[in-house]
Amino acid sequence: MDVTEAGAARDAAAVTAYLEASMVPDPETAARYMAPGIAIVFTGGRVFHHPREVTAFNAGRYAWVKKRMERLDVVPGEGVTTVYSLGTLYGAWPDGTAFEGNRYVDRFTVRDGLIVSMEVWNDSAERLLERQGASV
Repeated sequence: MDVTEAGAARDAAAVTAYLEASMVPDPETAARYMAPGIAIVFTGGRVFHHPREVTAFNAGRYAWVKKRMERLDVVPGEGVTTVYSLGTLYGAWPDGTAFEGNRYVDRFTVRDGLIVSMEVWNDSAERLLERQGASV
């Protein structure tokens, strides 16, 4: 394994550890995998700067939520690694109604084992609109 591959493996492991901690949820442990000054950009352009803000946002949107991580796509680069986590969300809406199969993609930029940026996309907004009777 060369230096680039080793760095990419380390960076992918940091993303996996972050995601596992965030699902507990344990935002303080999750924050250990993030660089200071991080921008976590959610669907709709919401920007957070610490995993505890993400946990608070999710607490308002879901009774609980977890990720079924189907795969990581790891793209080594010059000094950074881009990691995509793809899969589905499952859990319960605030009223307790269960859901599953809610697609997500998380894009991480990782440098030296720390996540320096994170972007999140998922189908939750469309599913919430559908629950309210809007045609999407």
